[in-house]
This record gives sequence, structure tokens and C-alpha cells, in this order.
Amino acid sequence: DRRATVKLSQRETTLTIVTIAVVLFGLSYFPAKSKINTWKELLKRQAEVRDQIGRDKDLVGQKARWQKEFDELSRMLPQHPTGRNVDVYWLSVMDKIAAKHSLQIFKRKAGEEKKMGDVYELSIDCQEWEGNYDAITHFLFDLQSEGGMFDIRQLVVKPQDKGPLKGRFVLECAYTREGGVAGGGQVRK
Repeated sequence: DRRATVKLSQRETTLTIVTIAVVLFGLSYFPAKSKINTWKELLKRQAEVRDQIGRDKDLVGQKARWQKEFDELSRMLPQHPTGRNVDVYWLSVMDKIAAKHSLQIFKRKAGEEKKMGDVYELSIDCQEWEGNYDAITHFLFDLQSEGGMFDIRQLVVKPQDKGPLKGRFVLECAYTREGGVAGGGQVRK
């Protein structure tokens, strides 16, 4: 019984081991490459989520401050009876402020009431107004001075060569309803 024995030199053994290692690495590299990219993306996403959690914790830590500010602002909002139309009230408040500053409003239309949490909003689309620079400036200032009730969402001013300014704006009026935000202000007459 003759058996063949193969003796490899040390150099051949080393080359065989290196060749097997290179082949195994080559076979595992391509499938692992996509896993490595996925892993890098997961690490990046993990860092983003960790940052977001930190920002959220900061906001939660400020809850008392934001609640206090919300309570103060909600007390400034007028309160209207549930089910009562408020468009005439808001149109008259806007007209009163406009008249005080000689701002003429020609075309205006109240929109639909929108509920946003405990607060309600009513849009007034003033399609045509006319007045000088001081009139519109003081009108806008007085609206801002009323507290959290008014917000100009859109303002278009068309200058004329000689004569008053003309334009349009959309005014949002905020208020509460009875039984809504606690401590809402009473409707002014």
C-alpha cells in the first residue's frame, strides 16, 4: 500500500494560507459592504435621534414656562357664548380701529370660524382698503397692541403716484368660547 504524501515547503504553505485568506475576504467583503453602509446609516440616525430626544427633554423641562405663557395669553382672548356668530363683533372692532386712524375699508368679508384646540379663529378678508402711510402703520400697531387677538396673515400695499396707498389684507381674529380655555376675557361691548 503506497500512499502519496505531499510535502509542502514553508513558502508554499504560507502562500496557500494567504491565498485562502484573500479568497475568504473577497467572498465576504461584498455582502458585508452593504451591511457596513447600513450600520453607518444606523449610527448616524441614532445620533440624530439622540439629539432630538435632548431637544425634546429641554422642551418638556420648560413646560411650566410655556403653560404660564399660554395661560396669560388665553386670559387676554375675549370669550364669546357658544353658538353665537361673532363676525359682526370682529368686523365692528376692526372698523373702529380703522376709523380711529382714518383708514378706509371698502370691501371686507368674514370667513368661516375655525377651531384650533381651545382657541377659535375667524378670518376677515379685507379686499380693498385705502389710506396714507401713517394710517396703515397706526392701524397695524393698534391691532398688535390688542394682545393675542389679531394677526395679519397677508398684507398687500399698492403705492400710488399721488394719493393714498391702496391694498388688501387678511386679518385673523382669535377668541375662546364659553366652557373653552379657562380664564378667557369677557367680550367687550
